[in-house]
Amino acid sequence: MNRKLLIAAALLTAVAAKPASAQVVIEMDQITCQQFLDAPLERQILIGSWAGGYYSGSKNLDVFQSNYAKRNSEVIFKYCKEHKKDGFLASFMKEAH
Repeated sequence: MNRKLLIAAALLTAVAAKPASAQVVIEMDQITCQQFLDAPLERQILIGSWAGGYYSGSKNLDVFQSNYAKRNSEVIFKYCKEHKKDGFLASFMKEAH
């Protein structure tokens, strides 16, 4: 067989064999406050942002106000530290303003 063809096939196989990145699915209503607090910072930011949008959507709010986002972040961290077994999303919906 042609040597160039073998090399090209080997390179193509190596590139095609690259593992795909895994998609992460988070059941938001299953997260506890403890799990939220234990999550890496990037995931906390992601979860908190999603919850903020969920809250805003439930209230038909279409304006982002950073002062409320900051306040809600501080409130939910404090709440979760005191109520680690509670559900995160239910706690956020109860404590957010």
